Order: sequence, then structure tokens, then C-alpha cells
Amino acid sequence: MTETTHPEDVGPVDPELKTSPIADEFDEETDVIRQEEPGEPVCYFNNKSYKTGTYVKSGTSIFKCVYGIWVPAGPSDHDNP
Repeated sequence: MTETTHPEDVGPVDPELKTSPIADEFDEETDVIRQEEPGEPVCYFNNKSYKTGTYVKSGTSIFKCVYGIWVPAGPSDHDNP
């Protein structure tokens, strides 16, 4: 069994597919989003589910699933942060 150390590249958000909210840690609406998605065990990205704690890559960003909400976890290009 090989464990992947790189986040899955999920591509851009498709507005026609189910994707959990993407929140910014410093966004005033983050608390509102967290109340709308209280404690979900998974996040969705383009109709695919991911467990809490999973990281994915979308474009130049890395996101982490945190109980139903995607939160930014840094740039995907380590050479150009």
C-alpha cells in the first residue's frame, strides 16, 4: 500500500456540481458559514466527498476539509508562496 503525500488535484470549482463552502480564516462571514455547515464529517468538491482533515489542491491553492468547510491551507507552489 502506497500512501499519497501530495494533495489530490481537484481542478477548479464547477458551479454545477456540489462543493462545500470555501472560507477564509479572516473573512467576517466564516462564522456564518460554520453555523450553516455545523460539524459535517465530510466536505464535497465537485460532487466528490473528502473526510475531515483531507487536503486538496485547486489551481494555486491548497484547501483542508474542516468539518464540512474548505479552509485555505497555503499555496500549492512551494517555490512561489
